Amino acid sequence: MQIAITGSTGLIGQALVRALRDEGLTVLRLVRHRPAADDEVRWDPFGEVDTASLEGVDVVVHLAGAGVGDRRWTDCYKQEIRDSRVEGTRTLCRALAAMDDRPSLLVSSSAVGYYGDTGDRTADEDDPPGEGFLAGVCRDWEAATAPAAEAGIRVVIPRTGIVLAREGGALGRTLPLFRAGLGGRLGNGRQWFSWISLTDEVAALRFLIGGPLDGPVNLTAPAPVTNAAYTTALGRALHRPTPFAVPPFALRLALGGLADEGVLMSQRVVPARLTAAGFGFRHPDLPSALAEILS
Repeated sequence: MQIAITGSTGLIGQALVRALRDEGLTVLRLVRHRPAADDEVRWDPFGEVDTASLEGVDVVVHLAGAGVGDRRWTDCYKQEIRDSRVEGTRTLCRALAAMDDRPSLLVSSSAVGYYGDTGDRTADEDDPPGEGFLAGVCRDWEAATAPAAEAGIRVVIPRTGIVLAREGGALGRTLPLFRAGLGGRLGNGRQWFSWISLTDEVAALRFLIGGPLDGPVNLTAPAPVTNAAYTTALGRALHRPTPFAVPPFALRLALGGLADEGVLMSQRVVPARLTAAGFGFRHPDLPSALAEILS
């Protein structure tokens, strides 16, 4: 099996490339620079894709997009977040649809931001899109896969939660603070936090590549927690106190719109389709995930 991946330098992409190659699979990495290695294929999210080099590829995994939590949300950066996902996906899907020998499967990433703020209500794949910037981005991001689906390519859309890993992401960035005993809840801490370990994220993507599912599939652990519970569990795993709370006004000052549509938004999302399909989580609960990640 040959698999092509966009976003291969990101947290999830790097781990997925390693896992697939460890299985002996051939992996091509779609890159925006001039190819400098035999496994690289040129693509421009706002231009052209070197589809000639993708002939014979069975699966395309599309992970590329500007990091939602990488920078303060200015109007300019929000446009970059949107364009990198919606336009990049549209470019890729139109190129794949125009190929004579098309891949049979496209796994095109999305996020649980699709559901907006769910409060205390549990959401699964049958729920409609929510309100707000991220929900709108996710809705249009997913709709941009239409050219691939219309060309007969099976499309799976993993809606990923917060990925927990020592190497980066929300956990990796805040570990130094928690190790120093300076960690604390965000706002009142009652907002729900839908997470998944990097190990399970990669395993779930591999499950989707090898399975029959199509359409949206939530990639989250089956046991979401509140921010306060997450904070307590992380402090306990590190044997550090977590006495502080970051007030909402400080988060808004530091993060802009990301505060209300990210760290303060409540998302209680469960992986109904993944569980029904028989996927087995290595880390079904937060303590088991943190124990392995921090060991």
